Amino acid sequence: MAESGSDITTLVYKGCAKQAFTDPAGLYSQAISALFQTLVSQSMKLKFYKTTTGTAQTTINGLFQCRGDLTSNDCYNCVSQLPTLSDKLCGSKTIASRIQLHGCYMLYEVAGFAQISGMQMLFKTCGGGPGGAATNGGGNVFEEKRDTAFSFLENGVISNHGFFTTNYQSVYVLGQCEGDVGDSDCGDCVRSAVQRAQVECGDSNSGQIYLHKCYIIYAYYANGVPKRSSSSSSFSRASSSSTGQETGKTVAIILGGAAGVGFAVILLLFARNAVKKHDGKSQFLCPKSLLPCC
Repeated sequence: MAESGSDITTLVYKGCAKQAFTDPAGLYSQAISALFQTLVSQSMKLKFYKTTTGTAQTTINGLFQCRGDLTSNDCYNCVSQLPTLSDKLCGSKTIASRIQLHGCYMLYEVAGFAQISGMQMLFKTCGGGPGGAATNGGGNVFEEKRDTAFSFLENGVISNHGFFTTNYQSVYVLGQCEGDVGDSDCGDCVRSAVQRAQVECGDSNSGQIYLHKCYIIYAYYANGVPKRSSSSSSFSRASSSSTGQETGKTVAIILGGAAGVGFAVILLLFARNAVKKHDGKSQFLCPKSLLPCC
C-alpha cells in the first residue's frame, strides 16, 4: 500500500523486448525522446495518456498511467522517473519497454510489435507484504475476508470506471485497469486477476497480480489497514469509525432531548406555582433568574 513520496517510485517490474532496432540516422531515438517528453508533460495534468510519435517508418506508440488515487504532483513525480529507468533497465534501442513502479507505469512499442492478450500475466508476487502483513498463510478465515474484499473490488472497478481501492476487516485491496479499457472489459480483467490470485497465491497474506490491461494488489494488516492521506473508498476501519461517530451523535441527541424535556417540565411546574390571582386575573410572575428568557 504505497503512499506518496519515495514509495510510489519503487520499481515493481520491468519488461524489455529482446529485439533492438537499427537506427543509424537516429530517427528512432529522436522519436522515443519526443514520446517521453510528451508523456512526462501530460502527466502534470492527466493520469492516463496514450499517443503516437515518429514518421511512417519510425512510428512508436506509447502511454503512461498513474494510480487513480495519486495527486497531480505525485503523478508527475512518478512518471518523470520512467524515461531514465527505461533507458537504464532496457536500453535505449529496445523496440518495446514497460516499466512499472508502485505509483505509475509507462510503455512504448515500435509499430508492428506483436500484441498480446489483455489478460496475459506480466508479473506476480505472493507472500509477505507491507504494514505487518504476515509472511505465511492466514488460513480459511483470512481467505473468507480476502474473497469478500475481492468481491467489492470486482464491482468497484466497474462502478468507479477503472480504479477502486478499499479495505475489509484488515484486508486492503486495489485494482486498476488501463485508461482506455471499457467498464465491462475492466471488470472481466480484474476478475481474471482475482482468480489468478486465489489459485496462484493461495492463502498468502499479500500479493500483486499484473495482467496486460489491469492489475490488483492486496495485503492483510494484522493491526488494521493504515489510514491513507489520499481519498479512497473504505468498508472497514473508516466505516466502523463513522458508525461509532454516528452512534455517539444519536446518543447525544437522545440525552439532549431528554434533558430538554425535563427542563421544560420543571419550568411548567414552576410557572404553575408562580401563577397568582390578581384582581380576578391570572398573572405569570417570571423569577429574576429567568428574566432573559421571559
